[in-house]
Amino acid sequence: MANRLRLFHQPFRARFLNRPNRFLIRCELKGRRVSAFLPNPGRLQELLLPGSMVHLVEEGSKNRKNRYTAVAVERDLQPVMVHTHRTNDVARYLLEHEMIPGLEKAKVIRPEIRVGRSRFDFLLEDGAGKIFLEVKSCTLVGKKVAMFPDAVTERGARHLRELAELAQEGIRTAVVFVVHWPFAEVFMPDYHTDLGFSRTLLDVKGRVKIIPLAVHWGPDLSLLPGAKLMGIPWDYINQEAHDRGSYLLILRLEKRMKLEVGRLDRVSFERGYYVYVGSAMANLTRRIERHRRLRKQHHWHIDELRAVAEFHAALAIRSSDRLECEIAGALSMISNWTIPGFGCTDCSCPTHLFGMRDDPLRSPPFHRFLQYFRMDRYEITRHPDHGDGNRWKENGDGTVH
Repeated sequence: MANRLRLFHQPFRARFLNRPNRFLIRCELKGRRVSAFLPNPGRLQELLLPGSMVHLVEEGSKNRKNRYTAVAVERDLQPVMVHTHRTNDVARYLLEHEMIPGLEKAKVIRPEIRVGRSRFDFLLEDGAGKIFLEVKSCTLVGKKVAMFPDAVTERGARHLRELAELAQEGIRTAVVFVVHWPFAEVFMPDYHTDLGFSRTLLDVKGRVKIIPLAVHWGPDLSLLPGAKLMGIPWDYINQEAHDRGSYLLILRLEKRMKLEVGRLDRVSFERGYYVYVGSAMANLTRRIERHRRLRKQHHWHIDELRAVAEFHAALAIRSSDRLECEIAGALSMISNWTIPGFGCTDCSCPTHLFGMRDDPLRSPPFHRFLQYFRMDRYEITRHPDHGDGNRWKENGDGTVH
């Protein structure tokens, strides 16, 4: 292989503190607090956790408002490249070294090519003619599964539709998903987060070539040899990518209070965060939107708490299986307290409401739990003979099996 690709020179490590907005993070560097530009609009919540190690580079003059740029975040000591603006450089390197399956003979004719009102990342050409190529950066990963996107992207869905329209005219088109996690083996659209993008990907797959590649970044942020073509379980995606399943409603209660909750009478609620597990095997999006609203007729226990608590987040876990009770059981392992009998009148669970002192979206155990039900559980559904022994469980050392 030719010389390794080095996009960033002299990167150094800092400890992540917080993210004031989409494009700015604060870190601790050599005992002092610094701000860094984050060239990635994605949520990155499973990566940017308190104490995570971030790779920074110094760019521009020392008088620049943010002299540092965040380029990677470590996960299990493995750098995950988060600089989306440089993903096209990675794709170009892979193209030039004939490392993208199906595009080995393609040459870059022009980057940033416009077609009508659209713009695609590359115009390629091989012996059979022109190819329009779009490149996406993927950082949302489980143990072996990678998903894209980590936030709703209408722009991404529009790119897919536009490429499919070109394909209808006889022009070859492709999308390369650069997955920055070398252990990933399976790629899927994140139908939990963006059902629209996922259904669009399913719709265009016969016309647009979909190429997910896992790449491996070294400790010095050089690109290590090899780019692995990942599998795509289209039948599984088509089965699961529907508006049904379970959800997590996260509320924040600013002060301790007592509430009348159905037949539970007066219930004491501590100050903190509450995670409620619900389900809707049809119209899941509508159910989640209902919980966002304050003005509504009260039907369920959660409506009483929602009336006084601040909406914090809602997370869908789309599935053709009824997972609500299994999810509740898993949450009981990482919560600080529970509200007995809450939201479980139609099942045998002790509760479906779990209290946490701190924000679960900044909790590594919570993200491992979410990763299992959204991604890693795929391995269990593919190998059902593994049985209950492979269900989610939080170990004492913070790992999951």
